[in-house]
Amino acid sequence: MVSKEEKSSIRERFLKVDTSNVADVLDEMGHPDQGLAAAFQRQTGSERLAGWAYTIRGQMTPYGFGGDADKMKACAALSEGDVSVWSGDGDGICYFGELISIGMKEKGSVGAIVDGGLRDTCWINALGFTVFGRFRTPVQSISRWKVNAWNVPIYMQGATGRRVAVEPGDFILGDDDGALVIPQAIVKEVLERSERLTEQEVAIRQSLSEGMSLAQALEKYGHV
Repeated sequence: MVSKEEKSSIRERFLKVDTSNVADVLDEMGHPDQGLAAAFQRQTGSERLAGWAYTIRGQMTPYGFGGDADKMKACAALSEGDVSVWSGDGDGICYFGELISIGMKEKGSVGAIVDGGLRDTCWINALGFTVFGRFRTPVQSISRWKVNAWNVPIYMQGATGRRVAVEPGDFILGDDDGALVIPQAIVKEVLERSERLTEQEVAIRQSLSEGMSLAQALEKYGHV
């Protein structure tokens, strides 16, 4: 069982490594299909997305106005350091906007990743809340898309395969290159390997800045 303090430390350390290095490490460890589809890009916020997956699942379902009570129940259970991961078939509509982002941030959530859309992006930006998603849209989910489960295994659209499985407690990392899902069982090993790879890249950049040629650097450090 990972303690709250250790989870916080792991998250802070992941904020200092690039998704590209983590993706390379996952390849080396035999997990080549953990990247999310290229459409997942940062829509709001200026920070990297790094945190523990709290999953929310929904689907297109016609219903009356008045809100989605299950969506509110799902978000109420978020914890400090969580990234809410939203799965569903809601093409064309948003899963949440400003107000629900406020609620998630109050719970200590550090961001969200959405297999769909979001809106109120200027106001979410003002909150400093980081959200990755596939698109932006003004069209709300109420009466169209409804939460039907949370804290359960889900699928997200993948980069090298049709789907990436996300389990509650997996680790989510996103930056300007895209987003990844790191299975909970290998989070620590992936982090340690990624940190070593990052240190190697720092050394290469330093050597190049001091006049070493690229060919010399590759001979000394190998390909990274």
